[in-house]
Amino acid sequence: MPPIVTSQVNLASAEPSHYADRQLRVLFINDTSRNGGPGRTILDILKFLNPDRVHRTVLIPRDDVVSRRLVDAGAMDAIFFERGLIENIFEPITRPMERRDFAAPLPLRLLRAVCNVVRGALGLVRLVCRVRRERFDLVFCNGTSANFVGGILAVVTGVPALWHVFYPSVPSAIRPVHLWLAAHRGVRSIVCVSRSTSLQFSPLGGKEKIIHDALDIDEFDSNAALPALRRELGIDDGVVVFGSHGRILPRKGYVELIQAARLVAERLTPGQRAGCRFVVLGDTPQDMRPDHLEECRQLVGELGLEDMVHFIGFRQEVQAYLADFDVSIIPSIYEDPLPRAVLESMALSKPVIVFDVGGMAEMVADGTEGRLLGGHPPDVEGLAEACLSYFADPESWRVRGRAARARVERDFDARKHAQALEYEMFRIVPPIQR
Repeated sequence: MPPIVTSQVNLASAEPSHYADRQLRVLFINDTSRNGGPGRTILDILKFLNPDRVHRTVLIPRDDVVSRRLVDAGAMDAIFFERGLIENIFEPITRPMERRDFAAPLPLRLLRAVCNVVRGALGLVRLVCRVRRERFDLVFCNGTSANFVGGILAVVTGVPALWHVFYPSVPSAIRPVHLWLAAHRGVRSIVCVSRSTSLQFSPLGGKEKIIHDALDIDEFDSNAALPALRRELGIDDGVVVFGSHGRILPRKGYVELIQAARLVAERLTPGQRAGCRFVVLGDTPQDMRPDHLEECRQLVGELGLEDMVHFIGFRQEVQAYLADFDVSIIPSIYEDPLPRAVLESMALSKPVIVFDVGGMAEMVADGTEGRLLGGHPPDVEGLAEACLSYFADPESWRVRGRAARARVERDFDARKHAQALEYEMFRIVPPIQR
């Protein structure tokens, strides 16, 4: 099992002496321009790195949500876009992928795929030239595609790469290439956000290590968040809100959440049911199919739960909505590595209910920060019973919410996370030959 790095690192005392006055030139590759966990993660890393120690050049596919957030936060020293960093093999040449593109005629999809392969190859050639020209000391790779690109850059240019891994596996067809790149000496460090993400690298014998992902806890201060959910939906303060937020995909467990809500509805008295809501924020990304959000809404209607279960769609900033949750449910049913939705809820002092899959047990202790339920298969009955228990003893759930905030402050603060990554960057970059 790779080591877990959670404590704050004192760079001044820990780094080799020949780095005392050195600034690293680092190319940060983020492989998506869309809203989501990877983009928020790279923002929280970059804004808490010491700019006197790390010169931050950022590469993303195009100008979009991620780039605007980075610019607004002043979290980089330079940024450029490379359309050869393909986000979907079937995406059009002139715009981002949309769900309707999956239904394009087969010849058009094949033509786009061929064009994107050529575009990706040309983009990689440009990146090789740029890495050599700008003499980067390190390539920091954030995401699945970014790791492949950074691994190839390390092999071709000799510039070391650090992989930041928050996916539990890759498709079997590309797994051999993935492991070959991971084992190559150019990939100097593989930083995994949880134990579940590190398992795929066990054949390498120790190159990987675990540094838990984190967030800017100041952005999720329950005392500063102004609640908006109840006001927007017209829900009284006395109504119990079981909330959830994230991408609406089958593996995220929203069908199981609806099934649990049905069990809760059957077991509550009419008065209690009138004072209970399940509210879900989020949508199905345009570059994924089917539209699982619409499937979930249809299921809610089929079960007659429209008065109790609400899928309200995407919200740009979630703090004001999470602030009105009484309990947060993150019902993932796959090996979800270390979902940011859990950390965001905990940071806002919300007790959480999760299934024991992926990295959930690394964030939530059953009975302390919330409930950790059986995940194989997902314990839908247990989820319903956990929700029902709130009505019997709401104060015990508020205690769990306060414990959740304390846990995030201790173990998932982005400042400590960035410092640990900064130390790792200095550790793996070769010293300057004098």
